[in-house]
Amino acid sequence: MLSTIARSAARAARPATRSLPTASLSLAAARGLHTLPQLDYAYDALEPHISGQIMELHHKKHHQAYVNGLNAAEESYAKAPSPKDQIKLQPALKFNGGGHINHSLFWKNLAPESQGGGQLPQGPLKDALVADFGSVDAFKKKMNTVTAGIQGSGWGWLGYNPETKKLEIVTTANQDPLLSHVPIIGIDIWEHAFYLQYHNVKADYLTAIWNVINFKEAERRFVEASKQ
Repeated sequence: MLSTIARSAARAARPATRSLPTASLSLAAARGLHTLPQLDYAYDALEPHISGQIMELHHKKHHQAYVNGLNAAEESYAKAPSPKDQIKLQPALKFNGGGHINHSLFWKNLAPESQGGGQLPQGPLKDALVADFGSVDAFKKKMNTVTAGIQGSGWGWLGYNPETKKLEIVTTANQDPLLSHVPIIGIDIWEHAFYLQYHNVKADYLTAIWNVINFKEAERRFVEASKQ
C-alpha cells in the first residue's frame, strides 16, 4: 500500500539526474526500486528565497536518504520470516515512505519566480481560497501560523477535504504523509529545509517561500481533487 502511494506521488517526476549502469537499471526494474525524482529547475533557481546550497543538500542528501531507507525497508519486509517481523518494520516504512512521498510532492510545489513561482492567477484555486479563508492573504497568514506552531519537525499542508469539499489547513508530524486530505500545497518545516539560510527564524522562511510556490501545480491538484 505504502509502496503504491509513494510511486503515485513520484509518478510525475522525471528520473534522477545521475544515470545508472544498465545492469543497475535492470535490477531496479526487477525489484521495483524507488528512485530520486529529478527537479524541474536548477538548485539555485529559487534564490534568493531558498538558497542553492539548501536545495542541493535537501534533494541529494535528505530525500535520497528517504529513498534508500524505503528501498531497504521494503526489501527487509519482503524477506521477513513472520508477521511479527513485518510489524517491526512498519515504523521504517512509514518514516522513509512518508519522506519520499512528501518530498516528491514538495519539489513540484516550488517554481522559480521566472517560471511563475509565487503568482496566483484568477481561477478556481484563488476562488476557493477566498471562499474558504476570506482572502488569499488571510490564507497565507493562517497557513504560516499553523505551520510555525508545529512542535519539532513536520509539514504544514493545504489539503482538500473530500467530505466537506473545502480547502483546509492541516499538519502532519515528522514525515507522516497526508492521508486525510488530498495534498494541494505542502511546506516542509524540518530544519534541513531552512536552517542554513534562516537559522531558527521559521517565520522568515515561511514568508519567503510564498515567492516560489508553484500555484499552477497547486491549482492542477485542486481541480483534479474536486472532480472526485
